[in-house]
Amino acid sequence: MTKFGISVGVMAAIFCLPVWAQTINVMTLDQAGAQTVLQAARESAQQRNAPSAIAVVDRAGDLLAFQRMDGVRPASADLAIEKARTAARLQRPTAEIEDNINQGRTAFVTAGIMALRGGMPIRVNGEVVGAVGVAGLSKETDTGIATTAAAAVPSSAPEVAQHR
Repeated sequence: MTKFGISVGVMAAIFCLPVWAQTINVMTLDQAGAQTVLQAARESAQQRNAPSAIAVVDRAGDLLAFQRMDGVRPASADLAIEKARTAARLQRPTAEIEDNINQGRTAFVTAGIMALRGGMPIRVNGEVVGAVGVAGLSKETDTGIATTAAAAVPSSAPEVAQHR
């Protein structure tokens, strides 16, 4: 029985040793970064006189911050969240997805993703750390506000992101 116990212990140690090599360290937007993006989006929307729903998500698409400005249609809240989630998970602007559909790549329509302009990934050191989604007046305005907000996080600003 002792040999069996030792064998089990050795096998367990062998299979557990490489566990550290099976994990990765990723950077994701933190709450301070989310608030920076939200504030930039709100200011951009106010400058454009474009009340908007604004959503900021982490790299997995989970909501970190949200604001629905006065005068925005109720449905815009869900649209903003889904735009941000899509931009984060696909790691590209939702405008690209809409363009692909308009150019005939209709498979995107059945993918269960938001294919409307206004979602923009947020990058730090070239890595997607989150995304912002904006829904309000028009697709051009939504895209402009989202682009401005995503740029509020400097491309080399690790202080607005955390490692997981």
